[in-house]
Amino acid sequence: MLEATRITFIGGGNMAAALISGLVEAGSDPQKITVAEPSAERRAWLEKTYGVLAYASNRAACQEAQAVVVAVKPGVVAAVLEEASPALSPITLVISIAAGVSLAALQMALPKDQPVIRVMPNTPALVRAGISALFPAASVDAQALALGKSILAAGGEVVVLDKESQMDAVTALSGSGPAYVYQIAEALSDGGVACGLPRPLATRLAVETLLGAATLMKASDLHPGALKDQVTSPGGTTIAGVAAMEENGLRNALIKAVQAAWKRSIELGKA
Repeated sequence: MLEATRITFIGGGNMAAALISGLVEAGSDPQKITVAEPSAERRAWLEKTYGVLAYASNRAACQEAQAVVVAVKPGVVAAVLEEASPALSPITLVISIAAGVSLAALQMALPKDQPVIRVMPNTPALVRAGISALFPAASVDAQALALGKSILAAGGEVVVLDKESQMDAVTALSGSGPAYVYQIAEALSDGGVACGLPRPLATRLAVETLLGAATLMKASDLHPGALKDQVTSPGGTTIAGVAAMEENGLRNALIKAVQAAWKRSIELGKA
């Protein structure tokens, strides 16, 4: 599906670059990928690195595009779509990865009945290990939805939400979640240093342990709690560590973190 698809990215930042890299690796023709990017230096880098075509003008970049990925800051989405809209055909699929911008806001900035999908990706897409949650407008048919999922799959896994209101919770969990994991990795490394390990070794052990545990969870049909039980021998070291985490409220802190981020996402959406 993607080999001959003309795809435009409005905004050439890190997330756009991650998707472009994945698309090219998956077989997309770089000459059919265009990018609208205001920075001349960034345009030159994108062209040299991926072989794509980069423009300063949003409208020029969107000419003949079958799909347009909006990858700019939320505050400028309406302006860039207003400029790009005259270049869109009635069936051009618009995919917004701008955080907090609702489908209603996107539809107001686009021609009537333009197919549009709202997406929340996350930063592991930079290494094709991300997950994107999407919610399509009613104007998106099965073919357009399949195209959108194929483009987003360049950054990792894709899930379709049941309702748009779930997007705030997705933002709080998977969108903000990498930061929580980095804090856990840093804390584990600090714990290793406190026990006498040199910092580089402690950090390496922490990172590889998190990666390995996540890989095992993904490959297993077992609940995370069951996997935890497999490591916790009676009276052993692991159960002592688990008890200390419970005593200090690790699980409650993570639950509260997701809830706080969820509430903030809702607030930002109303701003």
